[in-house]
Parts: sequence; structure tokens; C-alpha cells
Amino acid sequence: MRRLLPCLIVLIALPAAAEDRSLTRVAFASCADQDRPLPILDRIVALKPDLYLAMGDNIYADLKPEPGLDEVASMKAKYDRLATLPGWQKLVATCPVLATWDDHDYGKNDQGVDYPHKVESQRLFCDFFKVPADAPLRSQKGVYQSKTFGPPGKRVQVILLDGRYHRSPLKKAATVLPGTRIRPYLPVTDPAATLLGAEQWKWLEEQLKQPAELRLLVSGIQVISEDHPHEKWMNIPAERDRLYKLIRDTKAAGVVILSGDRHMAEISLDRKAVGYPLFDVTSSGLNQGSKVWRPAEVNRHLVAAMPHGDNFGLLTIDWAAEGSPRISMQVRDADGEVAIRETIPLSLLQPGPAVADLPHKPGEGAISPRDALKKVGEKVMIEMTVQGTGQAKNGTRIFLNSEKDYRSELNFTVVVNAAALKGKWAKATPDTFKGKVIRVAGTVSKFRDNPQVEVNDEGQIQVVE
Repeated sequence: MRRLLPCLIVLIALPAAAEDRSLTRVAFASCADQDRPLPILDRIVALKPDLYLAMGDNIYADLKPEPGLDEVASMKAKYDRLATLPGWQKLVATCPVLATWDDHDYGKNDQGVDYPHKVESQRLFCDFFKVPADAPLRSQKGVYQSKTFGPPGKRVQVILLDGRYHRSPLKKAATVLPGTRIRPYLPVTDPAATLLGAEQWKWLEEQLKQPAELRLLVSGIQVISEDHPHEKWMNIPAERDRLYKLIRDTKAAGVVILSGDRHMAEISLDRKAVGYPLFDVTSSGLNQGSKVWRPAEVNRHLVAAMPHGDNFGLLTIDWAAEGSPRISMQVRDADGEVAIRETIPLSLLQPGPAVADLPHKPGEGAISPRDALKKVGEKVMIEMTVQGTGQAKNGTRIFLNSEKDYRSELNFTVVVNAAALKGKWAKATPDTFKGKVIRVAGTVSKFRDNPQVEVNDEGQIQVVE
């Protein structure tokens, strides 16, 4: 028998000092097959996160069962194997870890309330993450939990949901989708069907009433995306409606959803669900991302996608940013490079009609200024909201910025030169464009390392009605 090294897991029962400290970098990820290499863990460690969120499928207990062992013993052996991996040991020595599970570490693909070994599975989960014997997580039914970090004004509440232990059976179509082997899930309309169970719903309401500036709501499966045929909250539509209503009714500000499961990465957005823009950042998986190119899935709420490649998430918080703390929601690839990102002021995530401040989503045929940052030397059509403006001292050039702070690394500038300030733009001033959605055609260049497009003809720029 192979000798196993001791597990160096940082306790889920975090020391008070860890909870008092403000968070500025939170890493999150899902879907790690313990029997395959996990070099991406070293990339996470290199970023020195303040906290790591393991969002489910932390092992694949149901793949390749251990010879000669029953289901529960095989699951323990797989946890033990993860504990011996150098990358995992370095990660848990770097920062605290909080975790929930999804189907493969719960026990079986797509399983819910009917899984026969869920009690044993929860015990192994708690053992692996060194949960103290007297912690509520040991005695409650399900692995949901919550922790708040930081002092007043900088509080980050982490709420980890359990979408397995109590989840009602799902409903599958009788036939497969054309050209596939997939039998899609159909909406469950039984009013008694649940995803979280009564006790967890009651607990969640209590958590959302707690004071916090930012709330990271962790779900093993996607909450916002609803068009793909696989597991998601929309398999039980009334439960997703209930979640949105609960956020509205409790007036819980600052909610950002983090999710896993899908073996790809996405940022989804629902502008209307809770009274402010609700983002769902999906990161999956650490070594389970598609290894071949594939297009992004259909998703009516899609903001950005990384449909292939291993990945992990990083959420950064700039508490000192001018005007409001800034939240950067990132997904990084296997090399640690930023693949997709959305950055917003925390003040946007407040109950009420703040949607107008959201970064504009380009129409057909155009790209966003964030995408244009990567297109130096290419001809593009950019569509953006002008957040900030400026003008040369001699009045010959107008500067139109995608960010309020033109010094931001995310800013893209449109330079309207004197040659374009004629005809319909002869009387244009910075105020002509400020707050407006514009479309600009041109070639992306750089000025002092800052990407921009120069407008030399009045036809290159238009205001979108």
C-alpha cells in the first residue's frame, strides 16, 4: 500500500485573525480530478490569494473506483490522494480554504437527495477539510456554511450553498438533442420540489440579513445561465425565482455569484433579477476544462466566455479606489493569464435602479472596449459608453474614455482629431459625447502603452440612439 503524506489543510474553522483581515484577493475554482496532474495550483499559489474557495467537484469520487474498495472507502482514498499532491499542499499552506461540494465529490454524477451515502460523504468532506468535531457543519444535514471577513466598511461575506443534499430529483427528456447524445433536463414544476431544502433556505435568509459590503454567494452549479441542457438552477425554476426574491426582500447588497461544474468559464449577468446587476462568474475546471477548441454555449445572459482550457477564478477588491471600491471578476487560464474579466464599482451592487451605470454590451458587429484592448494593430468596430472625456489645450482633439478614470488599466481611449471635427461634428465638444453610446471604426494603436483608436474622419464615429 502506498504511504500517504500528512494533509496540511488550513482549517475551515478559521482563526479569528484570518476573519478580521480585509480580503483583497479571493481565488476560486472547481473540478479537479485527483488522478490527473494539477500544475494550475502553482499558478494560484503564485498570486498569493487571501482566501481560496473550493466550489465543488474537488475530487472525482465516482470516476475509476479504487479496486477492491467499496464506494465510501474509494471516496476516502481519492481525498487522500488529493492531500498528497504538492500543489494542493502549497495552496492550503498559502491561505485559508473554504469549500462546498458538487456532484462528483458528493458521490455520483448529477445526484441529489436520493444519494444513499450522503451521510458518509459529508463525514469524509468534513474530515478532509479538518472541520472541528463540535462545528455545526458536522451535525447539520448538508455542507452549507458562511464566514465574514474584514472590519466594517470592508466586510466580505462568503456564503457557500449545498445544492446536493436536499435537491429534489430532476426530470430528463425522453429523447436526445439532435446530433448529440444528450438528454436535456426539463423544468421541474412540482411546487414541492426544492434545491436547498427548508432548513438551508431559512439559514440563507438569516445570512443575507447580516451586515456586509460584498457577498460572494458560492453555488456548485450555475445560477443565471439557463439555455444549456445540463444541470443549473433553472432546472427547478421556482427555486431560482425564490433566490432572486430573497435577495430583493432582504435588501442584501453586494451579491456576486461564483459557480462551477461546467468544464469551462463564463461571466453571466442578469440586470433585472435583484434590483441591481447580478453577476455569475463560472470557473471550471482546474484540470477538467475542454482540451480542444469549442464555441461558447448559448447563454442569453453571457458577458464573456472562455469555453475551452483549464482555468481558475480570481476576484480582486481595491478598497481604496476613488469614489467606490472596485471589484475585478477574473478568470485566468492554465498559465495564470487573464482570459476574461469584468470590473465594476462596488457601489453598483446596491438595491435600486443602478443598471444604467453597467458597462455597455455591444450590438451586432461591434466589440467592447475591453476586447479592443487586445486588438492592437487590428481594424475594429468598437461600441462603448463614454464614461469620461477630455480635450487638448488648443481644442484640436477630444478624448473619449471607456472608464471614468482614464488612468485605469482597463481604459480605452477614442481620440477625435481636428480632421474629424467638421461636418456633423463641427460644433462638437466633450459634452456632446459624454454619457452617450458611441460606435467607432478604426485601427487600434498605442500611445504611451495605452490602447486607442484615432478618429480622423467624421464618418468613423457615430452616436448610437
